Amino acid sequence: MARWVPLLFLVGFCAAAAQAQDTALQSLRTAVEAGDWEAVGRLDLDGKGFCTGALIGADLVLTAAHCLFDKTSGQRIDPETLEFRAGWRDGRASAYRQVTRAVVHPDYSYAAEVSSARVRSDIALLKLAHPIRNTTIEPFETAPRPRKGADVGVVSYARNRAEVPSLQQVCKVLGRQQGVLVTSCAVDFGSSGAPIFTLEGGRAQIVSIVSAKAEMGDAPVSLGTSLGAPLDLLRAELLAGKGGYEASPPPAARLGAGERSSSAGAKFVRPPQ
Repeated sequence: MARWVPLLFLVGFCAAAAQAQDTALQSLRTAVEAGDWEAVGRLDLDGKGFCTGALIGADLVLTAAHCLFDKTSGQRIDPETLEFRAGWRDGRASAYRQVTRAVVHPDYSYAAEVSSARVRSDIALLKLAHPIRNTTIEPFETAPRPRKGADVGVVSYARNRAEVPSLQQVCKVLGRQQGVLVTSCAVDFGSSGAPIFTLEGGRAQIVSIVSAKAEMGDAPVSLGTSLGAPLDLLRAELLAGKGGYEASPPPAARLGAGERSSSAGAKFVRPPQ
């Protein structure tokens, strides 16, 4: 996850009360438990960390834009150094695929402070070298973002649970503001890019992806991007042949741990992915 930040949104909902109704994280350790979630995988970042991603097509992986930047230099990562491991559990994956191209939303800035503008553009789409055509791995469909108060769920990898995905079947949408979905879902470093689902009709559909962790009062919450038009734009860019590696320019100066933003007064910490 890119950073921690005190939440500056007025979502009008008690996060602590919502979390009291949330289900606990469940490790998807067996093939039976993980059966419906094999299209969620661990995205390995050239041996320097990992994020979470999800198949939305046989050769398309949805994740967070900030996963494609080196956390030390701020430079774009060569997409061909990335590997998507679908259904990764205890050292084995249901499918391994190298990434060939990757596009990030044109409004995304890795050097920017966490804000609604940064979160709502924190979306990337990856093209795999070869499609995954496995009957046990079915790409997810996407759906419009859910209303405030709706039940959602999340499947993610994270620090201290990097080898087995975890499912939180029920958490709450606390608010929707400026293209950002605020939820009570439990996420941690490594959960960046994790799919947030609705389960209406008995079929999981992705409505958002995890961008950042935040705090609302004393309660941790997660911030997710909206899909819709941003995802359509990324699909069009891949179809146009974009997404090859180009070294990014040096990033602008960014806040370090313990420094404060002059505009918001929020204290930021920059943890690993």
